[in-house]
Amino acid sequence: MRTERLKTGAAPVPEKEFFLPELCVPQALLVLVVLAELLVMVLVLVEPMVAGFNWVRLALISMFVQWIVLLSAAVMCGLRPWLARLPAGVAGMLCCALVVGLTLACTAVTEYCELAGTATVGVRVERYFRYALIALIMSALMLRYFYLQSQWRKQQQAELRARIESLQARIRPHFLFNTLNSIASLVASDPIKAEQAVLDLSDLFRASLAKPGNLVTWRDELELAKRYLSIEQYRLGKRLQLDWVVSAIPDDLPIPQLTLQPLLENALLYGIAPRIEGGVVRVEATYKEGEFVLCVSNPYDEVAKKQTSNGTHQALVNIGARIAALFGPRASLSVERRDGRHFTCLRYPCARLTQEAKAI
Repeated sequence: MRTERLKTGAAPVPEKEFFLPELCVPQALLVLVVLAELLVMVLVLVEPMVAGFNWVRLALISMFVQWIVLLSAAVMCGLRPWLARLPAGVAGMLCCALVVGLTLACTAVTEYCELAGTATVGVRVERYFRYALIALIMSALMLRYFYLQSQWRKQQQAELRARIESLQARIRPHFLFNTLNSIASLVASDPIKAEQAVLDLSDLFRASLAKPGNLVTWRDELELAKRYLSIEQYRLGKRLQLDWVVSAIPDDLPIPQLTLQPLLENALLYGIAPRIEGGVVRVEATYKEGEFVLCVSNPYDEVAKKQTSNGTHQALVNIGARIAALFGPRASLSVERRDGRHFTCLRYPCARLTQEAKAI
């Protein structure tokens, strides 16, 4: 009796999500520079209108604001790992205090260099107060925006997880019923093989129930699919032939759990079970330039079409919905028939599991 059990890879532990985004990346810096220039235009427009526009003053104000913005972004980017360990409210107040402090420091530099011209003590104090207040208001508004955006993103991810788990739950009964039918056909003819098939089914469901609706590694998904095929091999025997072209796929590539197995089940129902002579099920997978493509093909004829269950179509619909929910609009699932074969292909953009699975 075989006692080997399937071991699934440990899921990566996602890092704690912090509401303050990475401000050192080029896209974030570009947005900050543009927003800073818009603030400069507002500051210039609120001043009393004069006959001639002072372009030098505009340049000086722009440089002053950009100093503050870029310095604040650099310091907060460096302190982000430490700030992420603090409560959100405390981290937000510290960020505001940091921006105000840098604003006062830059104002002191302009006073020292006499870039703002000479002024009385009262005017200088008013200037410090005004600049600090502007910095406090603007930083508080930006941080509030970042916080709300973070909360919205968490809500979207929670809804996505619920949707994926719902789709996953629809696949499991369909998969269970078809597998039990395969085992039932072995009970009378070969009880030993039936017992082995039950053990395979136990391994499959232990792995499936461990991480409902999650991404798993390609290695784990491939092993799950091979366990399913070993059950079907007992029933179909030599009629089922397999051709694997998947050696170039990284083991840690992410794939939605129970994706390959329904595609193989579809191939067996379409192309193998209805044919006396059986046929070859071909599994091809490629990963190039950040895009994963998986195709499962089988022999096809009109007799097989009439014997296909509606449940198989539901499984394909669920797979398409899951990859679209996980990987966005570029993900797709297509079905076509050519040269006497039925092809079911899915594709989606993805990174390696350690990068991609953080979002789920």
